[in-house]
Amino acid sequence: MTKDFQDLLARLISFDTVSRHSNLQLIDWVEEQLSALGARCARVASADGKKANFYATLGPQQPGGLVLSGHTDVVPVDGQDWSSDPFVLTPRGDKLFGRGTCDMKGFIACALAAAPDFAAADLARPVHFAFSYDEEVGCLGAPSLIEAISRDLPPPAAVLVGEPTNMQVVSAHKGMNAYRVRVLGKEAHSSQPHKGASAVMAAALLMAELDAIAADLRQNADPHSAFEPPYGTLTIGVVHGGTAINIIARECSFMWDLRPTPGDDCAAIEARFSARAKEIEAQMRQSAPEARIEIERLSNVPPLKADPQSAAEHIARLLTGDNQSRVVSYTTEAGQFAAAGFPAVVCGPGSIDQAHKPDEYVSVAQLDLCLKTLRKLPQHLCH
Repeated sequence: MTKDFQDLLARLISFDTVSRHSNLQLIDWVEEQLSALGARCARVASADGKKANFYATLGPQQPGGLVLSGHTDVVPVDGQDWSSDPFVLTPRGDKLFGRGTCDMKGFIACALAAAPDFAAADLARPVHFAFSYDEEVGCLGAPSLIEAISRDLPPPAAVLVGEPTNMQVVSAHKGMNAYRVRVLGKEAHSSQPHKGASAVMAAALLMAELDAIAADLRQNADPHSAFEPPYGTLTIGVVHGGTAINIIARECSFMWDLRPTPGDDCAAIEARFSARAKEIEAQMRQSAPEARIEIERLSNVPPLKADPQSAAEHIARLLTGDNQSRVVSYTTEAGQFAAAGFPAVVCGPGSIDQAHKPDEYVSVAQLDLCLKTLRKLPQHLCH
């Protein structure tokens, strides 16, 4: 690994792009690097203007190019026991430590380091860079980025999402739907529950319904599924409700998470849960007409379905020499690209086992392999 590459990665790590913060300084710097190579650059700002997606092109304005996709945000370091400053790239042996080294600024660094090779080549088809915001909080930035690419660029043939896979090609992954449920009842003394409507007890009934749905997903699992576990999962992660043990609770809220496989019917799951919520709401209104249950979808990221014949599979396997079929249970923006009609696979440096942890790291060998792989691109895009 050259010092120039390490300096490039160190610069990316130095930007504190935890999802609650702006990513604009990083975007400014990335745009400066690619503009200097002659790339055509554009942004898609968030609604509040504090963040931006970024996309750029090297090569001709022709269809059939390849998108190199990554997210610029990282997860928080709060409460984690780091051995070094998480926003200072720290080499130790053959590993580079820092927040985002593996998830996924290491891939972005490789894409930027390979960009001069793309700029110097006589490309027949372009290389596009697509860097998003707010992936870590529900893949919230990617939809507007994908919309802009669909509108403004010649249709690319494939998307390579550089999430950490140890540079192995991942063809499919689960999706991610997240929901917030708010139950509003009516307060009363706990000795007179018939005069109120307990939001906590209503929420418990709703959570029992979710548990039943989760059980059905397990029981109906495809025995030949390659996923681990081999079924869509449903979990409840956060619950808040009530004020005192002797008060019928007026309010309760909880959040639940659905990780569907490509074969799961999310619309049917939502419809079943909503129907149960309406039944419970009607029961509550018998003693509290003002009672209501609100269901809000926070994120809706589709799973990625394997397509062995896609252009994304073809180019990824040409570049890596990896011909095995793999799936993962986590979620990436590849599912969003594929849902928009852009064939996508996941392949990037580092291991997901290191992501989101204190002392996150990526090995030098993984970065070298990624950079070597990306530098093969011109020979496939020049004819």
